[in-house]
Amino acid sequence: MTRAERLALIGPDAVEHVRREAEAAPPMPPELIAALRPILTNPAKRRTPPADSAPAAA
Repeated sequence: MTRAERLALIGPDAVEHVRREAEAAPPMPPELIAALRPILTNPAKRRTPPADSAPAAA
């Protein structure tokens, strides 16, 4: 879904409301950001195998 499709679906008033709420929220403490970073950057905990590893057996 494109940005334009989302905007058409929920409407500009809803988008503006969300923006106002986000701007009014206090900033997150650095400790919270550090705790959430691993979850948000790698939610499925996917790990790429090393280049020299053998493929998994079926």
